[in-house]
Amino acid sequence: MASSTLDTFVREALNRGEKRERIATALVSAGWTQKEVDASLDAWAVSDLGMAVPKPKQYVSAREAFLYLVLFILLGVVAWNLGSLLFALIDMAIYDQLDSQYGFWSRDSQIRSAIAGLVVGTPLFAWLALHIRKQRRTNPAMQRSVVRKWLTYVTLIIASCTLIGDAIALVYNFLSGELSIRLVLKLLVVAALAGGVFLYFIRDAEKGDEHDQQA
Repeated sequence: MASSTLDTFVREALNRGEKRERIATALVSAGWTQKEVDASLDAWAVSDLGMAVPKPKQYVSAREAFLYLVLFILLGVVAWNLGSLLFALIDMAIYDQLDSQYGFWSRDSQIRSAIAGLVVGTPLFAWLALHIRKQRRTNPAMQRSVVRKWLTYVTLIIASCTLIGDAIALVYNFLSGELSIRLVLKLLVVAALAGGVFLYFIRDAEKGDEHDQQA
């Protein structure tokens, strides 16, 4: 109720041509906090129409939070199992004496587990990603979803840390003289997966930022 009263007052004051500074001073003197006043004033833009026009607002939706959380979990499942499968194939292609200590059963189990994860996770991830993209095209307001933005940047942080860690591991093993072909291939797999995720979501984040600026 208080927020509605404040927004109504700000809108009517702007429509009368009052300056923002005078409106803010009057509201703070009346007992409203500066944060509340600034938020209410920022919600309105003065246009050539001679009246206050509401700005688009970011929002949080439980339904969208569920969809995006499932999407990012499925992304992790697909990336993890794809990396596990490629690691196992590299180990099988390039022999290492240490493999004899574990035998081929564990490698075979790793491959089966990775394939099972990809068979289940990949179609679900692809379908959900296309479903969300379709909804964002038909409903541009979804571009302002706070949940999407936070999860996007969290994913970018994880991908960035993975790429940095991968580069550090490469340099460390090179300096230690332990840079084998098998290790290089595995580091390349990690870099390719993390790099692909980073490039995809950085483009999505940039599109969202451009949309906010245009709005």
